[in-house]
Amino acid sequence: MKSLAELQALREQMKGRVGIRHDDDSSIRVVVGMATCGIAAGARPVLAAFTEEVAKRGLTNVAVGQTGCIGICQYEPVVEVFEPGKEKVTYVKVTPGMVPAIVSQHLVNGTPVTEYTIGASGAQG
Repeated sequence: MKSLAELQALREQMKGRVGIRHDDDSSIRVVVGMATCGIAAGARPVLAAFTEEVAKRGLTNVAVGQTGCIGICQYEPVVEVFEPGKEKVTYVKVTPGMVPAIVSQHLVNGTPVTEYTIGASGAQG
């Protein structure tokens, strides 16, 4: 970095790359659990897959982020999807290979992929 302007430009570039948006009542939030348990179970590649898939599709109404422990460590990697006016959907044991289906079916078409959710895994949620 040579200047504050370069740092600002890099910040803006990264914000666009990871789909970060200011709080917006109409946006969908995808949150990946990134505590130690999630990272150990493979959450980093899952976060990267969501970021890449959302960017590839140009979904400007989707914000991808991370959080600490969600509290269901035995089901990591865990991803929560928050849509305005709807119940939270919790995806469990998520792999990067599951991400395109979640993005396509849930984030784009509004239909959660129930076989990947906590209810389908036999857990009570």
